[in-house]
Amino acid sequence: MIEAPPLLTVKASMKRPTEAQTASFQGVPTGFVVDALYGGGALSQNIGPLGDGRDVHCVAAGPALTADCGAADVLAVFAALKFIQPGDIVVSSFANHSGCAAGGDGLVGMMKNCGAAGFVTDGPMRDYSGMVRVGLPVWCTGITPASPHMSGPGSVGYPIQIGAQEVETGDMIVADQDGVVVVPFERLDEVISNLESIRVSEQTQDARVAAGMRMPEWVEELLESDRVVVRD
Repeated sequence: MIEAPPLLTVKASMKRPTEAQTASFQGVPTGFVVDALYGGGALSQNIGPLGDGRDVHCVAAGPALTADCGAADVLAVFAALKFIQPGDIVVSSFANHSGCAAGGDGLVGMMKNCGAAGFVTDGPMRDYSGMVRVGLPVWCTGITPASPHMSGPGSVGYPIQIGAQEVETGDMIVADQDGVVVVPFERLDEVISNLESIRVSEQTQDARVAAGMRMPEWVEELLESDRVVVRD
């Protein structure tokens, strides 16, 4: 006979980036971070800014605080409120469930009061106008009026699966209008080191396009090489 699991399991110790590491990701576009991860890290494209970012400025970067809720349940994410540190981004796995909301304006309002910088979930949200008034950046899969349960079981602080990525508490979340990227805790310094060269490369490219560039040199060189055949 299988015993019932505890309603909540909370990780006793949670990793956290340094203030300097967190500062290195502020204002960095998600595309730069993906490039610094050699093409990895992006959550699936169905997780996007609340209302496509029309009414809330959805840009944030900060350490992940994870909550594993399971489908149609929000007990764990409410429990996570107790463990938010200023600047955290709460990341809640809702098992990609779309039948009811993974949170609403009351939840995100309390997150903001606790100092959270944002909220990411793989479920829809409710109370759109209320969330706009709160103003906390939110990334989700859509909007629904349907209510969730609050019965557990769930966990706080443990690794979760969300948007085809694994996220652990202490990983860096970088999110903007394009979506959400997770940087594993163990790769923070590597990615920070890569970001400067990527930033310079992107700025150079943008300046050249603004100045009228019509085609990268490498494309023109390829088209003129023996690696390309022109046929009728």
